Amino acid sequence: MYTREPILLGLTGVYCAGKNYVGSLLEELGCGVLDVDKLGHRAIELEKEAIVARFGSSILAEDGSIDRKKLGERVFGQKEELTALEALVHPRANRLTEEWIAASNQRVLVINAALLHRSSVFSRLRCIIFVRAPLLTRLLRAKRRDKLPFSTLLQRFKSQKEFIPQYFSQNADIHTVNNRGYFRFRASHRRETLKRRLGAILSREGIEI
Repeated sequence: MYTREPILLGLTGVYCAGKNYVGSLLEELGCGVLDVDKLGHRAIELEKEAIVARFGSSILAEDGSIDRKKLGERVFGQKEELTALEALVHPRANRLTEEWIAASNQRVLVINAALLHRSSVFSRLRCIIFVRAPLLTRLLRAKRRDKLPFSTLLQRFKSQKEFIPQYFSQNADIHTVNNRGYFRFRASHRRETLKRRLGAILSREGIEI
């Protein structure tokens, strides 16, 4: 376990900008990276009883676990339902985040979260790395990954607009990373370009790993 207070960095970005890919590069540079979105999946299972009590058994899969797709369809676009779900899941996810930080043996820890501004550690972040990508690139990535209709994808893009400005209104350094690449034949060049950019960000923040 790291005995001194670790340096906390935030990692977030717009839908399908590639923040998880950027997170993997930060791991290569020596940072510990927590995927809070995956942690949220665990929080959902841990809060299964309360979630089923609130939303009913129709959100369960055949094996009795919570079907996250069904749950997502239930709350997407329904502000009251989404707020109710977040009230159940976010406190648990925050506790799991704090436990991960306390147990870590690394000096620099990155909190990778789509809803970073709602994390309990938000006020403790040294800086925020915000990942962007062109709209067309994001649409192509989302279509390939999620296989949803373009109309649904555009709704997801639109739903992020309400919280993106919150990052830029905080008293924290924000470093924008442009993850423009899509075609695989440019993957190696894009990877090295992004790693140099991330290394420069860490250096600017006075962080040596």
